Amino acid sequence: MCDTLVALSNATADGSVLFAKNTDRDPNEAHFLTIIPAAEHAAGSKVKCTYIEIPEVPKTNTVLLAKPFWIWGTEMGANEHGVVIGNEAVFTKAQSKQPGLIGMDFIRLALERAATADEALKVITGLLEQYGQGGNCGFAHEMYYDNSYIIADTKEAWVLETVGRQWVAEKVKDVRSISNILTIDKQWDLASADVINFAVDQGWCKDRSKFSFKQSYSDFLFTTFGAGGARHSCTAEQLLANKGKITPKMMMKALRTHASATTAHWSPGDALTGADVCMHYGFGPVRINQSVGSMVSHLLPDVQTHWLTGTSAPCTSIFKPVWLEAGLPGIGPEPSGTFDETCLWWRHEIFHRKVLENYSAYAAMFFDERDRQEDEFIESAKAYAGASQAEKKKFSVACFTRAEELLNAWKKQIAGAGVQNQMKFYYTAAWKAINQQANLPD
Repeated sequence: MCDTLVALSNATADGSVLFAKNTDRDPNEAHFLTIIPAAEHAAGSKVKCTYIEIPEVPKTNTVLLAKPFWIWGTEMGANEHGVVIGNEAVFTKAQSKQPGLIGMDFIRLALERAATADEALKVITGLLEQYGQGGNCGFAHEMYYDNSYIIADTKEAWVLETVGRQWVAEKVKDVRSISNILTIDKQWDLASADVINFAVDQGWCKDRSKFSFKQSYSDFLFTTFGAGGARHSCTAEQLLANKGKITPKMMMKALRTHASATTAHWSPGDALTGADVCMHYGFGPVRINQSVGSMVSHLLPDVQTHWLTGTSAPCTSIFKPVWLEAGLPGIGPEPSGTFDETCLWWRHEIFHRKVLENYSAYAAMFFDERDRQEDEFIESAKAYAGASQAEKKKFSVACFTRAEELLNAWKKQIAGAGVQNQMKFYYTAAWKAINQQANLPD
């Protein structure tokens, strides 16, 4: 379960394009940041994606990936040309369990092969029609789904929604968001040749003249319980309400939304069902994911600044700046599904899971400082637009270092606060099992 947003230059405060995404995965599915440099490949070589091999292209771009550690592809990322892409799981009547390319593979392939959003759209749809999509996308449990995408660059953006080998695409006019639902109805700008005929042949559409992509192809049960409709409405409303004045900070705020937080003492463990944009794992078979990583990309023609948490739960994290050409700060080795103190993601996860024990009390201790520090990062980063790679890298490292200093201070603060654990018994039991699976220390 994820959410992705975009705002074009006619909707932002500074004429930039802004992209934002939370990636929601299993709670022990550690998130990893990596930059893969451009490379040339020998004729006839192949690339091994998550499940299958396909022919490689002669040259691939430098890419920044924010990815599940075990998957070849990525849930969100950017390339050296300023293209950014994020995907959503969508539950359809045609999704396949047959191993093939999965949504995350398509993103990485498009980032490696395209120089514009339009080219990235063509890469994904071309590979989709050739190879199809399918295979397990879950870490701790099997999960199969089709995919939708927001694809953007410094000038334009597309929404692409897919079902099996069929697809439709809509060019974004100002603002747009997607979630775990099909959103394109009867109007689109581009589509696969058989998108209507396939639905009619399967009996999912009775009248060609009334064909609706989302109505014909959506799976009712999984789409309903995924709560994507409510989250899509939430992000869309925020974008529309701020159109013309959208900033990176506003996008970060959107990714931190807890729409279910209706009381001062709200906790992510209050309900057995439901889902928020800022997702926290819950008890039972429905709310099985959490937001394991977040990204906001500030895209201008001359400079693209990517704001990344590198950690779970954007509400408990600080967004830090990364410039692809300057490289990543040291964040430790690639994580796995078990606790590793040397990995940034797991060091923060200890804190995040402690905060959940009494969310409202602990949040009050550090949210203001989180926001002040983040605002300082955002304001200071403006001076680095024309800086050298070395200067950008130095500032990025300093931001990651400062964020970790605050994390360590917050850990000590909440450890000595004497606050009572308010987690309900079923929520406590669920987290105990998850922590044991990850060998998490008490």
